[in-house]
Amino acid sequence: MTKFITVTLAATFGLAVAAYADGAAPTLPPASTKTGVTYATDIKPIFDVACLKCHDSKKPKQAAKLSLDTLEGALKGSKDGKVIIPGNSTKSDLVLSVAHVGDPDTFMPKGKKAVPLTPEQIGLIRAWIDQGAK
Repeated sequence: MTKFITVTLAATFGLAVAAYADGAAPTLPPASTKTGVTYATDIKPIFDVACLKCHDSKKPKQAAKLSLDTLEGALKGSKDGKVIIPGNSTKSDLVLSVAHVGDPDTFMPKGKKAVPLTPEQIGLIRAWIDQGAK
């Protein structure tokens, strides 16, 4: 029985690795088709609910020193550098983190009560960044 379980797990793991090696890794939701997306109107409400518990400039020990409560803070980035590349959502670490693409250690939001962003919210963030992150 133990040998069967080990072989099954190895085979399953091998298939999963092969799938990722073939480019079947998780993909980003498409950018929203909404035009004129702005931080103040469209993005801050998402950040208020999903991100500001940890990424608020008023908190002295905020995660990665990333402040998302203002446009300026979001564009400044974290202690590790910029997380938003205006005009390029697919290369923006913020999008990859909230879409759960790439390194699982960077997935956001975190915490037991954290609720992942919806594909629509991620799409709106992508549209905002692709439109210049204004």
